[in-house]
Amino acid sequence: MGIKTALPAAELGLYSLVLSGALAYAGRGLLEASQDGAHRKAFRESVRPGWEYIGRKMDVADFEWVMWFTSFRNVIIFALSGHVLFAKLCTMVAPQLRSWMYAVYGALAVLGTMGPWYLLLLLGHCVSLYVASLLGQPWLCLGLGLASLASFKLDPLISWQSGFVTGTFDLQEVLFHGGSGFTVLRCTSFALESCAHPDRRYSLADLLKYNFYLPFFFFGPIMTFDRFHTQMSQVEPVRREGELWRIRAQAGLSVVAVMAVDIFFHFFYILTIPNDLKFANRLPDSALAGLAYSNLVYDWVKAAVLFGVVNTVARLDHLDPPQPPKCITALYVFAETHFDRGINDWLCKYVYDHIGGEHSEVIPELGATVATFAITTLWLGPCDIVYLWSFLNCFGLNFELWVQKLAELGPLAQIEASLSEQMSRRVRALFGAMNFWAIIMYNLVSLNSLEFTELVARRLLLTGFPQTTLAILFVTYCGVQLVKERERTLALEEEQKQDKEKPE
Repeated sequence: MGIKTALPAAELGLYSLVLSGALAYAGRGLLEASQDGAHRKAFRESVRPGWEYIGRKMDVADFEWVMWFTSFRNVIIFALSGHVLFAKLCTMVAPQLRSWMYAVYGALAVLGTMGPWYLLLLLGHCVSLYVASLLGQPWLCLGLGLASLASFKLDPLISWQSGFVTGTFDLQEVLFHGGSGFTVLRCTSFALESCAHPDRRYSLADLLKYNFYLPFFFFGPIMTFDRFHTQMSQVEPVRREGELWRIRAQAGLSVVAVMAVDIFFHFFYILTIPNDLKFANRLPDSALAGLAYSNLVYDWVKAAVLFGVVNTVARLDHLDPPQPPKCITALYVFAETHFDRGINDWLCKYVYDHIGGEHSEVIPELGATVATFAITTLWLGPCDIVYLWSFLNCFGLNFELWVQKLAELGPLAQIEASLSEQMSRRVRALFGAMNFWAIIMYNLVSLNSLEFTELVARRLLLTGFPQTTLAILFVTYCGVQLVKERERTLALEEEQKQDKEKPE
């Protein structure tokens, strides 16, 4: 109720003014804290010299980001550029063989990066799941897939298999876990699709072409086998009008995002400050809330950049890959919260939707979410923090359904029915604001640390109550209303577009 209801322009203007002012105020506090802490002893390891000509240091606490854009930048550019040139040549000379050429190039890249024994190890997992697919039993394929995934996540098998990598280098562990984990998910998708469509008779060659497509190999995103196979099987793919312009725009946005993060890290040490709890505890409440929020926004930007670069290459190959995750700023329900749309699609298709059905009943939904987060826990690597993160997000997803069911009961439904649509939207936005901070706190546990999350919760909910708590809740409410307005506008535009496309 109220989703299509517009609020007065003056009210939306007030929300925009409040949100902008609050973000600027929190940002000022973070900037001052970063300047004050730049020379602290606790910051020395993760705040290094940056723009020395203006005396700015840079936050380098994120190992992966630093490696991607320093020592491994040229390797990544060389590998992806080679793929693009190789793909263009193959499309011009032998378009019917392009999927084979992509697989050969990808396998050679894996061979050169990780060594022949690692390549043979992955081929062994591919063959085992291919053999399982021939039996036509989905439960067996999923079980074997999860067992293969567990072998890369749990000792002693993980230690034994990591020994197959040749040499040592900075990103070795990241590439090992990325390549092996995504390989298992892709092979499991292939096996399950083979069971679902026995008439199509997929071959081992189809699996290898799917798995060794280089842009997706190490970091994803993952496309389910049915989508990848259908798109890659087009002998003469045709681009939609304006597609090349959109690809260039996406590539440009990725470059701009990388530059923006680099500039941001020279002024805001959002990754280093949470590691010094004594210093973080001295921040004003507004700056501390902004610090927690900015940590999640950065994780989204990081995923958006990674998938943006990979998706640009994939779209040049006439694929339609999963889009980057939805920005954390636009999230106020757990049902839409994910940081990897490809894995989310995989889990929804093979586990969550399969068990939960329409997701409207409490017991099936509980079973679906428990199964989904159990697999997610295995994917992330079982440990205490991951267990806690999975439990909190599983609870949040189910709690939303419980509240929805409660709101549909007679008394509450009558109360909402007595409200105007605008007032109903305001009430729902208030609950959305509380849900927004639940999403931040639940995910801050894994993205940062349990100790920092406890500090934020204590300051915002206990020592800062009621002034800080209500102020932050109101600011968040303003943001949720603006997001809802954007959703309303997009929904109306989509309806108008569909109406125009209807035959007279």
